[in-house]
Amino acid sequence: METKRQSQVAELILRNFSYVLQEQGLYIYGKKPLVTVTHVKVASDLMLARVYLSVYNVEDKNEIIELIKVNAHALTQGMYQRIKKQMRRMPVFEFFIDETLDEMYRVDELFKNLEGNKLKGL
Repeated sequence: METKRQSQVAELILRNFSYVLQEQGLYIYGKKPLVTVTHVKVASDLMLARVYLSVYNVEDKNEIIELIKVNAHALTQGMYQRIKKQMRRMPVFEFFIDETLDEMYRVDELFKNLEGNKLKGL
């Protein structure tokens, strides 16, 4: 169960990390990929934040995540500048790919195929 403080910190990180990616993402992964922050989970001691990112317009999403992991220090500094007055210590960030939207599209396509096969069968 997530505490109120954990959810507040997660929301603070989610909002501000989006801005940091807008500012510094061009230098990290270029113009082509579209990277958005979908969800943040914060540990109970508030020292670890798992940031879930969705990546679009590229074939290899893992490559973009690896670039973000390599440049995590610069992103952490950008986050520190944005939220230093709200938090005493900056959490360590871990980055993961959020594939829920991709999975939703895949399931939707399966349902459309099933519906199409059902209509052909009648």
